[in-house]
Amino acid sequence: MNVILFTVLTLVALGVLAAVVLYVVAQKFKVYEDPRLDEVEAMLPGANCGGCGFPGCRGLTEALINQDDISALYCPVGGAENMKQIAAYLGKSAPEKEPEVAVVRCNGTCANRPRTTEFDGAASCAVMAATYGGETGCTFGCLSRGDCVAVCRFDALRLNGESGLPEVDPEKCTACGACVKACPKLLIELRKKGPKGRRIFVTCRNKEKGAVARKACSAACIGCGKCVKTCTFDAITLESNLAYIDPNKCRLCRKCVSECPTGAIREVNFPPAKPKGDAAKEDKNA
Repeated sequence: MNVILFTVLTLVALGVLAAVVLYVVAQKFKVYEDPRLDEVEAMLPGANCGGCGFPGCRGLTEALINQDDISALYCPVGGAENMKQIAAYLGKSAPEKEPEVAVVRCNGTCANRPRTTEFDGAASCAVMAATYGGETGCTFGCLSRGDCVAVCRFDALRLNGESGLPEVDPEKCTACGACVKACPKLLIELRKKGPKGRRIFVTCRNKEKGAVARKACSAACIGCGKCVKTCTFDAITLESNLAYIDPNKCRLCRKCVSECPTGAIREVNFPPAKPKGDAAKEDKNA
């Protein structure tokens, strides 16, 4: 009986001692966690898309709380209103950023860019780009294997079976940038949505000289410079035979669209342009 009692008391003592040791260790090495972490993370969309530059929403949450200046931090999925809500909760100034959307800078449809070879490898743009230039004469154009579609978590991209090009749904696009990183040809760009969703950009990345680019694709930018000369806002630059429209300078006047001889400049969500004769009459009457 005494042996049993001694054993029980020994076990109880060891248990109490272990509990005390664990408590002391826990108090010494405990990590303080800001109670705002869970609150702020709950305010974020929870997409964990990486569009903010962090591996997930938790990473962005920690940065928002720990940094005094959060002007460089932005969640593209939540948008400006979401960032204002979080900033108000934290007592900080919200970052100002205009909504963006992904655009595909290639108009090399099957009609504009005939196929010259056939790729029989893995159905991947990355694999195809590492293997050779592509199935057409343009080595800068879309490879039409849908890597960008595969990485989009918001169902904002689809591959058009007729044109062979990816199409962006601006209503679903969150500008997370996943498709930008996935395209080995660097054909997808994040641009300002613009007022009323209107935007103008060059749908070409071909840097070959005019005749070579035009032979490979009838809708290629040929580097003629007409758009540069007609732009009164210095929004268009010409480098390596390729025109580029700066969305921060562009005033959406559309003069460059009508000047482009190959139709390489695309306008989105604009009303139909009036004939030059009608426009001239209106100006004269005014």
